[in-house]
Formats: sequence, C-alpha cells, structure tokens
Amino acid sequence: MKDRIKQLTDEIKALYASTYDDVEVLRIKYLSKKGEVSALFNDFRNVSNDEKREVGQLLNDLKNLAQDKINELKESFSASGKSEQKNDLTRTAEPIQLGTRHPLMLVKQEIADIFSRIGFTIAEGPEIEDDWHVFSALNFAPEHPARDMQDTFFIEKNPDILLRTHTSSVQTRVMSTQQPPIRMIFPGRVYRNEAISYRAHCFFHQVEGLYIDKNVSFADLKQALLYFAKEMFGADTQIRLRPSYFPFTEPSAEMDISCNLCGGKGCAFCKYTGWVEILGCGMVDPNVLENCGIDSKIYSGYAFGMGVERITNLKYQVKDLRLFSENDVRFLEEFKSAY
Repeated sequence: MKDRIKQLTDEIKALYASTYDDVEVLRIKYLSKKGEVSALFNDFRNVSNDEKREVGQLLNDLKNLAQDKINELKESFSASGKSEQKNDLTRTAEPIQLGTRHPLMLVKQEIADIFSRIGFTIAEGPEIEDDWHVFSALNFAPEHPARDMQDTFFIEKNPDILLRTHTSSVQTRVMSTQQPPIRMIFPGRVYRNEAISYRAHCFFHQVEGLYIDKNVSFADLKQALLYFAKEMFGADTQIRLRPSYFPFTEPSAEMDISCNLCGGKGCAFCKYTGWVEILGCGMVDPNVLENCGIDSKIYSGYAFGMGVERITNLKYQVKDLRLFSENDVRFLEEFKSAY
C-alpha cells in the first residue's frame, strides 16, 4: 500500500496537460469514484490496525495533492484563455485611423438633401457620351467652340464620342425617355480640356437641376434658387439674377449671392462688389424640349447648373481648386468635424 501511494504521489507531481480537456481526463483518472485514489481508499480496510494511522495520513495527503494539482492545471488554462481573449490576433493593427468624407462629397450630398426637400429626385448618367446628348440635343450650333478639340476631350470622331463637358447630357436622356412632370437633379463628374491652376481643372463636379411641367415660370425658378441659397449659405443670404446666354435656355441668367464673408458690404473675396457668382440658370429652350420629344406648346420648364467646387470654395473658403484632387491628408483632415 505504501509503495503504491508513493508511486501515485510521484505520478501526480509530474502531471502535465496540453489542453483543458486533458485536465478533465486526469481528474477522472485519479479523483473520480472509480479513480486510482478512490481505489486506494477502498483498499484501506485491508490495512492492519498498526499501520492504519500512518497509511490514513498518507492517503489524505495524496488526495489533497491530487486535488491541488488538478486545480492548478485548470487555473493555468483559465488564465491562458483570458489572455487569448484579450489579444485577438484576428484584429487589425492598432491604432485604427479612420478616414473622413471628402469635402466635395459632403457639399454634393448637402445640395442633394436641400433639393430633395422640395421634391427633386436624383438621376445619373454615363461619363462617356455621344455628341447628340452633350451638344446637338441641347441646341449647340455645329460651330460652337465647345465642340473643338481644345475645349473637349474626344475619344472618337465620326461618330463623336467624348467625355461629357456637363451633366446636361443626363437631362437630355431623361427628357427623351420620360414624359413630364420631371423634377430632378443631376450630380456627377465632368471633363474639360483646360490648363490646371488654382482656379481651373481638367475635371470637376456639377449638380444640375431640371423641372418640366405645365405652366412653369421664371418666378418658380427664382423661388427654388432663393430657397437653395438660404438653406446652403444662411437665412440672411440674398440673391440677384443677371441676364446671360446659354444655348439650351432662353431667357438665361447667372445667379449671384450676397458675399457670406462681408455680408454684402464688399471685401477682397467678392472684389468689393458684395456679390459672388455661384450658378447659371434659365428657362429651357423650346427647341431642346422638341429635340427630346416633349411638346413645347404644352410644357415649359427651367434648368440650372452649379459647380460643386465653387460652392465648396464659398462654404469653406478654399482658395486653391487643386487641393480637392491632391489627396493631401493634412487638407482632408480639416473636414473631420464637417459631418
């Protein structure tokens, strides 16, 4: 009996488990009702009376040793489990630097939200277009300068395939496939063959708008643009409309807003006029309606178009257009709190 107790004592001291399940196997082997330690307790009745005191003490010590060893192994796996849970190796490296939305996208979304509140929906179209949708359907004369290579990026000639110079091409697509009433805005990227500088770029973003229905007047256009100006630049913003010319609208106008830096009093930004130009607009030319299959004797409408970069310049006082496309993180981080 004593030899067996000594043998089990040495075994239990040397116990090792590679998994938590192995610990449970060892517990069953040594401490269960049919385990080896329990078997020694069952054989204890066969020990002579002279040795019972000594053997009983050895058995109790063996049982305590086995229980302590099993508990020690369990705790080691519990601790390692917590450690593994704390250090999740599937996570990305820390710290995680979150990006921000681009200022042009912020302003474009704000423009879309403003016009959506007065019933405008959004339509988009391809950036690679044909001559008909970009020029001919919009009343551009065959000799118009915009059709020249120095102003437009042509991909093919005869037939003319080009990068759109304005999102008005989406207007012609919508008018050709839908019947009035039409009330939509057309955001997107456009391209023009211009030298890159602080005030111009070869690509930029536009948001154009179109409203076609019966009895649409210039007064409707003015009220819609006044609402937009006040929502975008503040309730105190004033507008003025100056006569202008566009091939696809008649009459045409350019809209100025009161300078939001000086409040219309005059400063260097507005060239001391108190006004800043932001968009072009006008009533849709009847020829354009007819070209797209809409009866100009029944329907009328207005259209407007603005450069997103221009609006962003005014809203955030960004003076160099190139900053929007250089991906300078220092510049982009300035707009973290914009939305």
